[in-house]
Amino acid sequence: MRQIAAGVVATLLLAGCTPKAEIPGPVTPAHGSEGTLFVANKRGASLSRIDLATGEETHRNVSCEDPHELTISPDQSRVLVACYSGRAVDIFSTTDLDFIGNVTLGPSARIHSAIWMSDGRIVAGAEGRGSIYLLENSLSDASTALEIGSGGPGPHLVAVDEARNLAWGTIIPAGEVIRYDLETASEAVRSRIGDQIEAIALSPDGEQLWVASNADSIAYRLDPMTLEVQAEVPTGQVPIRLAMHPSGEFVVSSNYGSGDLTVIDTSTDEVLRTIPVSGSRDAVQVTLVFSEDGDRLYAAETATDTIAEVDFATGEVLRRIRTGPGGDGLAVID
Repeated sequence: MRQIAAGVVATLLLAGCTPKAEIPGPVTPAHGSEGTLFVANKRGASLSRIDLATGEETHRNVSCEDPHELTISPDQSRVLVACYSGRAVDIFSTTDLDFIGNVTLGPSARIHSAIWMSDGRIVAGAEGRGSIYLLENSLSDASTALEIGSGGPGPHLVAVDEARNLAWGTIIPAGEVIRYDLETASEAVRSRIGDQIEAIALSPDGEQLWVASNADSIAYRLDPMTLEVQAEVPTGQVPIRLAMHPSGEFVVSSNYGSGDLTVIDTSTDEVLRTIPVSGSRDAVQVTLVFSEDGDRLYAAETATDTIAEVDFATGEVLRRIRTGPGGDGLAVID
């Protein structure tokens, strides 16, 4: 712990000398939205905090290079940034984006995604090392982090079932899904599903695991334990992300190639509707998250530095919220 604490202090001092990035001016008025949106700006190497009641960016701070997926601590006091360009995760305060510290993991880790569990542990996918890391707390010494994996290409995105102590990861170049047993620190099952499997989402009850193929534009429902395909559902073009509704009744794909969303009924495995967003791949629509109450969807339009806010019930794009350069990773606190 001494080594990591010293590193945290050094980085805090450095962060204190670094000016925060410029915040843009007024944006489109809100539509009854509440809460806070956090955005990782991957081209801008920064993190944004946005007040959803006003649509205005209240804070922005520098982050690691190429920040990607975000995850919020159980008490909602901290937000973690996965550092895809390097080997660390950065941690900031959710109230003012003050830098708290980081954890540096193995060489070439390339952490693209992470999940902060309710018991305080963190699962981070080390795509560059062919593994996942299990951190016992947010500022663990890297030497105490448990690495699970067999090498080769690692998981781009991860999902976690805390109740069963399980995690899953998608291996894009191999088209595979891996199930990890966190209790035994082992890779339990590996299965090839299709070409370019990237998106992943787990139902709240842990009974359905959904993944999607970027190449074939298909969402697959898997048995979470065996990884056997139980259903195939066509989506829009290049379903690069999946978001599970908090109720578990719907899973929605963010379709990079067609600039829209595909809403799937998880009880029937049928497409209920398509929600147009930009309608074009030029927007580079990637990350998709629900608000905690499930009323809103937020879709990152990375090429235009905007986040589209969508009313889930009507499918209406309520507004576009400006963010930093290349806004991608998203997290919401209601």
